[in-house]
Amino acid sequence: EQLVESGGGLVQPGGSLRLACTASGFTISSIPVRWNRQVPGKEFEWVSVIDSAGRTAFADSVKGRFTMSRDNAKNTLYLQMNNLKTEDTAVYYCATGRTRGQGTQVTVSS
Repeated sequence: EQLVESGGGLVQPGGSLRLACTASGFTISSIPVRWNRQVPGKEFEWVSVIDSAGRTAFADSVKGRFTMSRDNAKNTLYLQMNNLKTEDTAVYYCATGRTRGQGTQVTVSS
């Protein structure tokens, strides 16, 4: 089982990015998948989760700005991040209870 994140980059405050998490070896819609983020030197911070029914939940720090969706045909889920803030800068990881991707860097800076 493998997860691969993509879509990170440099964006100005107030901008948007869409991260993708593509699964191989299992069906991504069959189990809960979460996004976490980590600033170097700090602990992992939970960002969001989507369950097999498509229900989502978000940390208070991103609620109203981030959304999650899935493309089952591509075995991929997405994290749409809008109105980004400098404090959103981190490495973003998608993860299940069994595996985690390598992460994608998001930098929010003017």
